[in-house]
Amino acid sequence: MVGAGVALGLAAGPAQAAEVSFATRCVPPAGVGLDPVNGTTKVEVTAPATAKVGDEITVVWKFTQAASKNPNIIDLPANSVQPTGTLKAAGAQSADIAMTGPRENPAIPKGGDMVLSDMKGTLKLTAAGELTLTPGAYTVNAMGTNTVCTPTETVPKAATVTVAQGNGTSTPDPTDTATPTPTPTPTPTKSPTPSATESSGGGQTDFTGKAVSIPYTCQSPLGEKKATSEIQINAKKDGGSYGITVQFKNSPMDSPADIPADSVKPSMEVTLGGADTGSVSVEGPTNSAPIKSGDPIAIPDMTGTYKPGATGESTLSPGVLTIKALGTTTTCKPDKTEVSLTLTTEKQEGGASGGTSGLGGTSGTGGSSTSGGLAATGADDHAALKALGLVAGTAVLLGGAVFTFMPGRRTR
Repeated sequence: MVGAGVALGLAAGPAQAAEVSFATRCVPPAGVGLDPVNGTTKVEVTAPATAKVGDEITVVWKFTQAASKNPNIIDLPANSVQPTGTLKAAGAQSADIAMTGPRENPAIPKGGDMVLSDMKGTLKLTAAGELTLTPGAYTVNAMGTNTVCTPTETVPKAATVTVAQGNGTSTPDPTDTATPTPTPTPTPTKSPTPSATESSGGGQTDFTGKAVSIPYTCQSPLGEKKATSEIQINAKKDGGSYGITVQFKNSPMDSPADIPADSVKPSMEVTLGGADTGSVSVEGPTNSAPIKSGDPIAIPDMTGTYKPGATGESTLSPGVLTIKALGTTTTCKPDKTEVSLTLTTEKQEGGASGGTSGLGGTSGTGGSSTSGGLAATGADDHAALKALGLVAGTAVLLGGAVFTFMPGRRTR
C-alpha cells in the first residue's frame, strides 16, 4: 500500500502545511502470490513553526494520496486495516518517532480504493535549534498480514520546527486525543462433550466419538496454509440411519476484524471406513450475528445424515473441509485422518457406497486409531489453527488483503 501523509498537532506556535512525494516499494506478505510493487507516496505535513525545549509534541501522519487499490481477492470489512510507520526527526535532535493509526476504515470492496486512518506519535523536545521531520518506512496491516512499504529514493524533509530554549517542562497539547484502548479478548468457550445415553426401549441411540487432532493443508485464493484442529464426531440413531454431528472442540482464534453476519459457512465430507465406504456430507449454519474484532470465533456444529451402505463395523473420520467466507472458497484436505467414531451398522436401501459385509447390530463405540479411509501423508506438528482463523479458512481469507499500486489514484 502506498499513500501516506503526516501532520503535527503541537501545543506551541502556529501550524504550517507542506506536502512531499517520494518513490516507494511495497512488499506484500509471503505466500499470497503477489509481487512487490513500486509507486509514489505523497505526504502532507502540518507542523508548528516554533516550539520550545521541554514540549512533548503530538504527531499525526495523514494519508493524502493512497495510490493503491484492494486487489480482486476479498472484500475488506470495516475496521480491518491499520497503518504504522516511522517519522524521522533530525537536526536539533535525532529520533525515530513511532507512528500508529487506529484500525478504522470503511468497508472496502474488491478492487476498491484503499482508505487509511491517520497515524499518531509523540516526541519530547530535548534540544534547541532547527528540527526537521521526514517520513520513513511504513507498514499496512490488513487482517493480520503486513505489507511493508519502504522509500526507494531520498525523501525530502516534510517540515521544519524551530525549537527555542525552554524551562524543561512539558506544555500540554489541548488538541491531543486519547489513543483507543484495545478491547480485552474474551476467553474462548468449548462445546460440551455429549455422553452416551440409553433410549427408553433399552437400546443405545446416542454415540459419542473421541476428539482427534487432524492436520489440514488448505488451498485458498491466497495460497497454501497448514493447520491442525481437534474434531469430534457424534451420532444419534434414528431407525436405520444416524444423525451425524461434527464438533470443533477449540475456538481457533480471536477475530482479526469485524465479520458481518451470514458471511462464513463451513461444510465437511466425513470419511467412511471399515465395512462402509464413501462419505457423509455435513454442514454448519452461517454466523447469525456479526463477530466483533477481538472476539473468539466459535465454530458451529456441522450436521448431516448417515444412511449405512453396509452391515458391519463402520468408521467415521474427519475429511475434506470447505469454508465459504466473504464470497471466496477455501478447501482444506487432511494430511492424514483418524477415526473419531465406530458404529455397528446395518445396510440400508439407498445407503452409502458400502463395503465388506458382516454381522449387524445396534451398538457403537468411541474412535479407534485406524486410517478411516485416508492414507497418512503428512506430519502431526502443524501450526495452530489460530494461524488460519475460522477452521483454517477465515483468517487466511481476511488476512490476505494485500495491496497493489494504482499510480495516480487519490483518496482522502
